[in-house]
Amino acid sequence: MNALSSLLAGAMPPHGGGTRPAASATSAATAATAASPADYTLPASTTLQRGLARAWLWLALAALVGSGLFSVLLVLARTPGINAWLPAGDFFRVALVVHVDLSVGVWFVAMAGLLWSLNMRAPRSALALAWARLPIVLCAAGALGMALAAFVDPGQPVMANYIPVLDSLTFRGALAVFGAGTLALVGLALLRARPIGTAPDGAGALRFGLHASVVAMAVALLAFGWSLAVVPAALPARTYYEVLWWGGGHALQFTWTLLMLVAWLALAHASGARVPLSPRIVMLMFTVALVSVFITPLAYLMHDVGTVEHRDMHTWGMRFGGGVAIVPLVLAVGLALFASRGQALAPEARPQRAALLTSMMLFVAGGLIGLTIGGSNVKIPAHYHGCIVGVTLALMGLAYRLLPMLGYAPVQGRMATVQPWLYGGGQLLHIVGLVWSGGYGVQRKVAGTEQVLRSTAEVAGMGLMGLGGLLAIAGGLLFVVVVARAMRGHRPQNARAMGLTP
Repeated sequence: MNALSSLLAGAMPPHGGGTRPAASATSAATAATAASPADYTLPASTTLQRGLARAWLWLALAALVGSGLFSVLLVLARTPGINAWLPAGDFFRVALVVHVDLSVGVWFVAMAGLLWSLNMRAPRSALALAWARLPIVLCAAGALGMALAAFVDPGQPVMANYIPVLDSLTFRGALAVFGAGTLALVGLALLRARPIGTAPDGAGALRFGLHASVVAMAVALLAFGWSLAVVPAALPARTYYEVLWWGGGHALQFTWTLLMLVAWLALAHASGARVPLSPRIVMLMFTVALVSVFITPLAYLMHDVGTVEHRDMHTWGMRFGGGVAIVPLVLAVGLALFASRGQALAPEARPQRAALLTSMMLFVAGGLIGLTIGGSNVKIPAHYHGCIVGVTLALMGLAYRLLPMLGYAPVQGRMATVQPWLYGGGQLLHIVGLVWSGGYGVQRKVAGTEQVLRSTAEVAGMGLMGLGGLLAIAGGLLFVVVVARAMRGHRPQNARAMGLTP
């Protein structure tokens, strides 16, 4: 509310009709400052905050490694010629469940935990520090349990949207532990939020965006709990989980989108691009996305969770809130990058700029593909792969940006600059192959002979998908290598020596 109050206060005219010369000069100086592009830098942090953030970074890297290993099996299972040597059916679906949950759920929550830890007030007692560490312990245990369940108790793989599951006691228990860790993280982020101030600058605007993403996550968890309470457990597994995750899954998209927009602004500034939007306008865009997420509880109040009206209300809320907030920022960041073309960059800024460019490329491509979807075919995964990978690339770039703040060496060099292009380019080929095949009606969530590839064009499309997928896997693993090299042999430095203590 303080942020919204300051936003409204900034738009109010001054009291009184007369102006004095001194006041006029001050107002002119203030206006000139407001007109200049803001510095969209991430907030400074303390030693304890960075310690928590490093733990979340380790979990994020572990999730990428695990998802990469499972994705190798996935791509091979769908690549013509190679898939004949691999089992399909349940093997493919079990691997797909774990891959998605690690690469989307665990990776995104871990990166959110990293950013929210830096944005929270630091714990001031041993008890507070123990509570601050609880979310990472629960989330790490839950993620490990989900991965192990694929081998010890896979159960029935259920390819539900947003959170596919293995319908087994081990997997459900691990997912519950991970959910408890996420709930604890959101509770801490809400209770220990740092204020943005009455006259927010670029850093304050990014902090507002991080606060908004926490609130969006809280709404998503509320929706999951609401569905858990009202969805009949007697439904068939596929229908049950599809209805269970639908409302909260849509709300989660607001969280990831807000984090991506924060990353875009921070990476644009790091790349020397001056975004022509004031902090108040940026906060307004964040507010639009945040307000739209409250359609989620309204949908639960207005319609039964199993109705078409309930599903459609979530869908339209996401389209409106996401579109209105994203389009202006895409244009502003794009114009800033174009204006700064040819500008000399510091070595550590080049990988960050590459991550920003590829993130925007994939996210826009995914959005455009979404406009062409008709029926249930592989155009649907092409759409969400583009959007999700756009978020992932933004968070990868932000990880590069944050490594020095966390006390590690800066990321630079050819390998680091190539990594976003390899990962993003591979994913672009991957989704182009899916769109190509989707035009011929190739179905989603199938592999091997179940794909029923009838023509040379269909085989070529899925072959291109396989090639792009393998390149993307290499790019994802290369990210882990680049970050590990920066972390290796560089102990976290003293905060005061680094000049990072606020």
